[in-house]
Amino acid sequence: MAFTVIIPARYGSSRFPGKPLALINGKPMIQHVVERATEAGAENVIVATDDARIEEVAKAFSTVCMTSSDHQSGTERIAEVVEKMALNDDAIVVNVQGDEPFIPAENIRQVALNLTNATQCDMATLTTPVTATDDVFNPNIVKVVVNTNDEAIYFSRSPIPFERDRMMADKNDANTSLYHRHIGIYAYRARYIQQYVNYKPSALEQIESLEQLRALWYGDSIHCQQAVASPPIGIDTPEDLERLLTTLN
Repeated sequence: MAFTVIIPARYGSSRFPGKPLALINGKPMIQHVVERATEAGAENVIVATDDARIEEVAKAFSTVCMTSSDHQSGTERIAEVVEKMALNDDAIVVNVQGDEPFIPAENIRQVALNLTNATQCDMATLTTPVTATDDVFNPNIVKVVVNTNDEAIYFSRSPIPFERDRMMADKNDANTSLYHRHIGIYAYRARYIQQYVNYKPSALEQIESLEQLRALWYGDSIHCQQAVASPPIGIDTPEDLERLLTTLN
């Protein structure tokens, strides 16, 4: 199975400027992401950035594609790469975020295989069970509900599904077994990426600040599969990275 990994990497971040270049065990974060993609068996790995500092570092260990600074989402940045690199319409592209240095390589390969097998779907992504009640109510933990075919019905930062009787009795109570966290990794074919970016941004994606809702708004399908490996701890701030490094040392 041939697939390309494209890694959107922005320098600007309100909570952690320069995050892709932060050092982890002597290597910049973005290099760790490239290495995980390579371990997954990607045919090509491309760092997509709009920042010359990231380009200068990343070109030592990866193909780099410079992109516009006007993109509103990672998928829009990837669409520019697809066009500039002239990827085949049928090429499978996996979107791996530039701040996921410890993403399991097997999850990257899994989402590409998921798209290959779910031929009726436009996109593929991964989920993991929610185990903590606090995560159900945490808006930074995106929840997803799927149908009988494991296709996404909706993504939200709110608790979905809303367990009416239980939650109306105690708004802080939840049966965690009902909830699935969305992991922000996507696979799609190159032709669909171009289709997606030609859609006008939807009201729902703007309300929830979730770009995948644009696909659902226009009736496209997203296949979900539980990740074979536990997802890594998110790194949103320098403090998150410091805590992670403490656990590694």
